[in-house]
Amino acid sequence: MTDYRKVFDTIPEQFDRYRPRYCPELFAGLIDYAGIGPGKSVLELGPGTGQATGPVLDTGCDYHAIELGENFFAKMTEKYGSRPNFHIVNGDFVTYDLGGERFDMIYSAATIQWIPEAVAFRKTFELLKPGGTLAMMLTKGDYRTPNEALYREIQKVYDAYYRPEAEYKNMKAPFDYTHATDYGYVRFEKREFHGTREFDADGYAAYCGTHSDHLVIPEPYRTPFFEGLRRCVLDAGNRIVFNDTYVLYLCRKPE
Repeated sequence: MTDYRKVFDTIPEQFDRYRPRYCPELFAGLIDYAGIGPGKSVLELGPGTGQATGPVLDTGCDYHAIELGENFFAKMTEKYGSRPNFHIVNGDFVTYDLGGERFDMIYSAATIQWIPEAVAFRKTFELLKPGGTLAMMLTKGDYRTPNEALYREIQKVYDAYYRPEAEYKNMKAPFDYTHATDYGYVRFEKREFHGTREFDADGYAAYCGTHSDHLVIPEPYRTPFFEGLRRCVLDAGNRIVFNDTYVLYLCRKPE
């Protein structure tokens, strides 16, 4: 059976170019909240190709990451391997033994929801130092509000050709970020930040091709699906705008 957690790993260059980054205000708030800087130890879960790595690494903290994908691991090493405070292992967080290492902050950018909820919260709780921070971030993209007519045309393409492999539908269990408090975390809070992205037709099709469920659309649906998305944006003036909401969940392990 396909390990759908690794579907992204088949397209490291495309993923690196087109996946959304997070706004500076989010990182400023996170770094301040967790008190991250030199002398602090941080673990990033599944960094991908580093969409949320640079600002944390730049604090001078002792940065660690665990990445499941071999190609993502290689890309991360290529980008950051020369930095003395950068450390990464190629492994599965669910099963990997981090030994006696403990962290001041553990964070995830659109990754932790791929881990079974009980494992994610229990293991991160165990790996944090008392008073340590668990931070979980994700991006919600809205392309309907900027152009309702374009949104409707794109939905027609989805209705006609969006047919992921059947087994993909149940690839992961439901994940509720608010359940962190069921596993001992305290001071749970949610923060939101905002930004925009813009693509031309080719860029939009390439971006959509970085979604795991889109990557597993088989032929004969795959080609007309992506061609249809591209055509919709071309017909709308070769421009699509996303109003993004960057969501940051924060909580702490008690002192």
